[in-house]
Amino acid sequence: MSGRDGSSPDRPSRRLDQWLWFARFAKSRSLAARLCAAGAVAVNGVAIVKSNHAVRAGDLVSLPQGPWQRTVEVLALGTRRGPASEARTLFRETAAARRTVLCAEWQPLLGDDGAE
Repeated sequence: MSGRDGSSPDRPSRRLDQWLWFARFAKSRSLAARLCAAGAVAVNGVAIVKSNHAVRAGDLVSLPQGPWQRTVEVLALGTRRGPASEARTLFRETAAARRTVLCAEWQPLLGDDGAE
């Protein structure tokens, strides 16, 4: 039997907002959820708008980080938000980060210390 997204239900997964926080792409889980809700994060090329989207090992995640657009492959799901050295084991860069021009309204979502 397969899950709603067509994948095996016994294949481990984690909420996207939680994984982004564990992997230190967001300063807080609520910021990670806001990035998802804003449509800034894509998994396997599909824009995600729900923070509870299931991410699995092998998925490709694209997200803005400062003025850069990063694409990483999920290697592990993690069990906690540990030190940066532990967070780096959760993903692998798949391509060089691309510099992008971001609108001013994205800055608070990315955790930059600006207006809030």
